[in-house]
Amino acid sequence: MFRRLKYHILVFFSVIGPGFITAVVDNDAGGIYTYSQAGAKYGYLPLWTLLPITLLLIVTQEMCSRMGAVTGKGLSDLIREEFGLRTTFFLMVILVLANLMNVMANFAGIASSLELFQISRHFSVPLGGLIVWLLVVKGSYARVEKVFLFATVLYISYIVAGILVKPDWKQAALNSVKPEFIFDAGYLTMLIGMVGTSVAPWMQFYLQSAIVEKGVSAKEYAESRIEVIVGCVVMTIIAFFIIVACAGAIGSVAPRDIKDAADAAEGLKPFGTYAYLMFAAGLFNASLFAACILPLSTAYTVCEGLGFESGVNFGFREAPIFYWLFTLLIVVGGGVVLLPSFPLVKAILLSQVLNGILLPLVLVFMILLVNKRRLMREWTNSPTYNIVAWTAVVVMITLTLALLGISVMELGG
Repeated sequence: MFRRLKYHILVFFSVIGPGFITAVVDNDAGGIYTYSQAGAKYGYLPLWTLLPITLLLIVTQEMCSRMGAVTGKGLSDLIREEFGLRTTFFLMVILVLANLMNVMANFAGIASSLELFQISRHFSVPLGGLIVWLLVVKGSYARVEKVFLFATVLYISYIVAGILVKPDWKQAALNSVKPEFIFDAGYLTMLIGMVGTSVAPWMQFYLQSAIVEKGVSAKEYAESRIEVIVGCVVMTIIAFFIIVACAGAIGSVAPRDIKDAADAAEGLKPFGTYAYLMFAAGLFNASLFAACILPLSTAYTVCEGLGFESGVNFGFREAPIFYWLFTLLIVVGGGVVLLPSFPLVKAILLSQVLNGILLPLVLVFMILLVNKRRLMREWTNSPTYNIVAWTAVVVMITLTLALLGISVMELGG
């Protein structure tokens, strides 16, 4: 029995990486802004969304890790093979646009977090872009993964910041299990944005590609599944403390819209220097971390979907399209942040809402693929998984249509 337990522990640590990294990096600059805005404007009210979001995240991430382990292929690769190049190209175009805005959001997070320490964005953004480029282009998958795993540990700063604010824990606990709806465009936009930033389309593509590149097979599936679930739970804990910190510092004092995630850090100043510093440091770490992952995910997705070589284990000459696309996304994403007139905050929120709108489309492809016995053999979805996934599709489409309807009525009024 001890030998079997030891074996499973060793296998778990050998496969840890893709699921944990993907879930935790989901709390990027755009995600932090979305959660901060939710807490600052609506207080503890949005906390109830985290339980269904966690369930959806676990189901979607587990499906992707399972498909990667069983088929040995990335998600966009499977979509191209099963649904054709035209469908894949259309999906890739939409995802690249959404991901590009996410990349901009993360470079904006680097800029705004260091501006809190009087460091100009004209210095921080180019330096951040260079660090990101060198890490991925000059490193192997194993080396890059180790750096990413270290970065996930630094997210503990948000837990510390939330505790230092001394929020109303009783109210937070109550709102975590008590659903409450407000039928206005702002609240629905926030709900869609929270789902979009928590279960972002890019995550599914990156996770499956990382599972394949790491070499996880169906033999290690059980341990990989545990790793995915642990990552999803950790992501939710971090999101919880971000919302709680902003609800306690801003939402319960003077509810308001915030300009960006750095504005949320400023709101924590009255609760002590350490709370402020922890939130600001967390924003920088999350932004730099995600500025690596988002371009990497996009490059994986596009190259797999269009049949080009992709992967960090390849050299620049072996996968030129992969690395040039990665480089272009960094240059454009960082360059736009330096433009003084670009409406960055609106772009950040729009990217999260766009993620929420795109999610049902990506989920439909995933559900159809994971239920193909020809591809998955005995690893197809259980009825419970299918119910959760199809319910998510229906709910997201309903929320999107409700948002459009309310927005049209408000414009008409």
